[in-house]
Amino acid sequence: MRTGVWHGLFGTYTGVVVLTVAAFPIVVQAVCALARRRAARGSMPGWAWRSSLADVGMAYGTVPLVWMTMLPGMRAGEVTGAVSLVPLRDLETMSTVQVVGNLLIFAAFGLLAPLRFPALASVPRVTALAATGSALIETAQYVLRLDRVSSIDDVLLNATGAGLAAIISVVSLMSYRFVVLQRVTR
Repeated sequence: MRTGVWHGLFGTYTGVVVLTVAAFPIVVQAVCALARRRAARGSMPGWAWRSSLADVGMAYGTVPLVWMTMLPGMRAGEVTGAVSLVPLRDLETMSTVQVVGNLLIFAAFGLLAPLRFPALASVPRVTALAATGSALIETAQYVLRLDRVSSIDDVLLNATGAGLAAIISVVSLMSYRFVVLQRVTR
């Protein structure tokens, strides 16, 4: 393949989306293989499937979006990236797509981490971990001179998206446990 084709696949938003969609059958196979392996090693079949789906789902739902945030701008390497540390300043100029994208970056993590890791079945913990990951991404964008704006608003939106997803996860987990407890006590 020519370099331009590789750049079209790995270096553009469209390419990342195409590769993400194309990878879905491989992701399904990875979940199945991981679940079978865990069950063969003695895990309860239900837990093997749930944990495998959560592990692969967190990666599949997060990595492509993080990848998109790390794509360089037109003047990458030539200019130092801008930094915006005043909360909510950039929010009013962001497009709806940017806001939704920032909310979704760590949403898969926020939704699935509480199901996979009991220690993360807490909205504040998930939100703090997502904020830390987001701050690392923003720092990398600046240090790598990707011609991108490193903004506190991105960190806030990323953490908010993970927190909202964690609320859904924790509430559904509590509801499930309540229903199971009701069945057991009857």
